[in-house]
Amino acid sequence: MIILDENIPENQRQLLRSWRIHIRQIGPEIGRPGMKDKEIIRLLHRFPRSAFFTRDSGFYDPQLRHADYCLVYLSVGQYEVASFIRRFLRHPVFKTQAKRNGAVIRLSQMGLSVWRPGQNAEQKLSWTA
Repeated sequence: MIILDENIPENQRQLLRSWRIHIRQIGPEIGRPGMKDKEIIRLLHRFPRSAFFTRDSGFYDPQLRHADYCLVYLSVGQYEVASFIRRFLRHPVFKTQAKRNGAVIRLSQMGLSVWRPGQNAEQKLSWTA
């Protein structure tokens, strides 16, 4: 399941849906509006094999790694969110849910930064991996 934080603009959510990417957003579709970060983490434990996308940099923390979900911090402009989510989901290293689970990831124009389970160092990847 792909879950969007409530800080993702409505037009970006609609764009993802127009590309047939099945998503749910915190607030209107899952959880409740105004959830705190810790509440969102607890919510993700109820939805194993999920990927949570947010523009909140607080989620890019290696201590938040968990085998049941993936956290993706979008360090991009608010009107670039949908295209970067689609680009990420098509990236060969993260194309499947099994490849994503357990990782904490930062997406930016320059590439991807990843904290994987069991690793003590951040890994840098390019968009053309």
